[in-house]
Amino acid sequence: MKTFESLFAELTDKAERQEPGSSTVAELARGTHAIGKKIAEEAGETWIAAEYEGSDRTAEEMSQLIYHLQVMMIAKGITLEDIYRNL
Repeated sequence: MKTFESLFAELTDKAERQEPGSSTVAELARGTHAIGKKIAEEAGETWIAAEYEGSDRTAEEMSQLIYHLQVMMIAKGITLEDIYRNL
């Protein structure tokens, strides 16, 4: 099972290695605007799932939102410590 920390480490590694075929690398290449659109999309889908689709679907959408948030963290050079300091 992945944790917030292990996912961040995995995504950071893919980004640093420029792993061929990685959706993370592709999303980073599209830039902040595209990543932000994915965050907004997944946040909306999380809300809809929570309202109408039950806990399992909500958890799935939340996991996708966390993924895209972490991609933005990598794009902007934000560390786990930066996030934890602001929680």
